[in-house]
Order: sequence, then structure tokens, then C-alpha cells
Amino acid sequence: MMKKKASQQKLRSRWKRNLFATLIFAFCLGSFVYFQARYIGITASLKPRLDQKPQIAFLFIARNRLPLEFGEDGKFSIYVHSRPGFVLSEATTQSKYFLNRQVNDSIQVEWGEATMIEAERVLLRHALRDPFNHRFVFLSDSCIPLYSFSYTYNYIMSTETSFVDRFSDCSFADTKDKRYNPRMNPVIHVDNWRKGSQWVVLNRKHAEIVVNDTIVLPMFQQHCRRKSLPEFWRDRPVPAEGWKEHNCIPDEHYVQTLLAQKGVDSELTRRSLTHSAWDLTSTKSNERRGWHPMTYKFSDATPHLIQSIKGIDNINYETEYRREWCTSKGKPAPCFLFARKFTRPAALRLLRESILLKDKEQDS
Repeated sequence: MMKKKASQQKLRSRWKRNLFATLIFAFCLGSFVYFQARYIGITASLKPRLDQKPQIAFLFIARNRLPLEFGEDGKFSIYVHSRPGFVLSEATTQSKYFLNRQVNDSIQVEWGEATMIEAERVLLRHALRDPFNHRFVFLSDSCIPLYSFSYTYNYIMSTETSFVDRFSDCSFADTKDKRYNPRMNPVIHVDNWRKGSQWVVLNRKHAEIVVNDTIVLPMFQQHCRRKSLPEFWRDRPVPAEGWKEHNCIPDEHYVQTLLAQKGVDSELTRRSLTHSAWDLTSTKSNERRGWHPMTYKFSDATPHLIQSIKGIDNINYETEYRREWCTSKGKPAPCFLFARKFTRPAALRLLRESILLKDKEQDS
């Protein structure tokens, strides 16, 4: 009787062990299948990004409407900083690529104030979150592209340098405008003071320098304040501490000066890719003369104008006694990929005519 009982206990114990082993095996097999399926799903969802080419991030400083058009999905991204409260819609842009591309932390920008460079930093912060953005191109709502996207992409991506138009400290900015504020010293020494176009193209390293800056920006915020205009220009009360005002024009100095402070001048191609025509006669005030580029209206927007800009292959920097011959991939190339300042009717005219031209080319 005792032997029979012992035998039954052994069988029961063996059955329990087998059941436990079966359950463990089933659990492990189920887990393997589950995680394998998850892995395949994740890999499939990431595959388009893993195969994606480096992107150009187009960063727009815009007040409202944007008439431009783009192409070739997967090679570019768009970020728009517009005035707070404005929302881009199908009524205010010709391109689907601008919809839902506005940053959600835009600020009110005032010309001649440090708010312009603060807006640029906002755009860069958003664009740097995407690791596939390798170049960062600043444009305005009055810019137009001069070439196809494919040509523009290859031109910009053909070099590791940033395109930053800049003059040294002996330039027009210091000898005539006296924009450097001595109160910036010693944080910003006059030897590192630079002037150039706001419309730069930055590589990722230089974009990160701008975003991470905590030293140069406060100097511009503190010592670059728009100077009060004469009575007939004034649109706000005279400040109580007028002696603190100084027309630095931050957007024409900040990036150039910051990169000089960081010692990366040798990593720059010293020209802008955006053409502007500076009108020295369009203003009554000697103080403001030459501060704003000429605006092209509807009647100006002709094929002849565009061809004349596209035909520029060198830039003469009179204040530095040098001429910059433009190249791409080591060969002579046009200097500019974009042009400004075009009114909305002028830009739309060029856009319509370029579309008609493409249609004719396809039909022929």
C-alpha cells in the first residue's frame, strides 16, 4: 500500500514538472514571437528614415504670406517663424509644404532689435531636433529660388562649409556706421566684430554653435537697441535713457561675430547665396540710406532681371579690396541660388511664368 502511494506521488510530481516545463516553453516561445513581430514592425516603420538622404532645412522668417513652391519629398524640411497669431492656410500660401510648418513659440520681431536673431535661434532649435537636417538655410517671405530644387540641393550639399557672407572689423560697418558698441568689450572684442548678410546657410556644427550660445547673444540684447528716429520718423516715445541706444543691426552681425569668436572663420565660404540689390537713393534720411535692399515690384519681375542675377559669377568686396569668384565642386558657378526682395505680386508673376515655361518644355 505504501509503495503504491509513493508511486502515485512520483507520477504526480513528474506530471507537475512536465506541465511547468511546457508552460515555461510556451511562454518563451510566445515572448519570442511577440518581440520578433515588434522588431519587424519597428524596423519596417524606420526603414524609410534609415534610407533617407540628408535634408536641407529651409528656415523662413516671414510676416505672413508665402508664395513659394518646392519639390522632391524627403530631401528638405520647412520651418516658418511668422508673427504671433498668424496661421498659414491654403489662402495664404501656394504650397502644401508650408501648411502646419509654423513653429509654436514665435515671438514679435522688431527691425533693428535683437528679436530678429532670437527668432532665428527659435527656428534652428526646432530644425536641429531632426537628425536628418544637415544644412540650414535662412530665407524671408520675399525670397524666390533661382534654380530647380535638384540644382540647389546639390550646390549646397557639395561642400561641408557654411555660406556666411562677412566682412572683417575694418569694413564699412566700423569705419562709417560705427555699429560696434565699445560697451561690448571685453566679451566681444572689436577684432572679432563682423558684418554680413543675415541670409546664411549653416552646417549642423555651426547651427549648434548658434543655438548653444549664452555669451554673445546677451551682449547684443543689452547693447544693440534701435536708435530713436527723427520726429517725422518716430513711431514711439523717446526712451528715457536714450544714451543706451545703439544701432548695431543685430541680424547683420550676430552670426558672423559669434562664429569669429568661436574661431571657425576657416570653415566658412565667405559669401551669401541670396542676392539683394542695395538701393542707396530710395530714402530721404542720410542715416537710413542703404539700410534696406531694393524691393522688386510686379513690373520689375521679368526674365531679363532673373537672368541678370543668375549671370553673376563673382562678388567685389570694395571695403576689403578683394573679389570672390564663385565656385561649386571646384568649378566656376553662379554666385546666387535665391534672390530678394520681391513683392507678393512680383513673386507670383515669376512663379506663374516659370510653371508655364515648364509646361511648354514638357509639351515640346
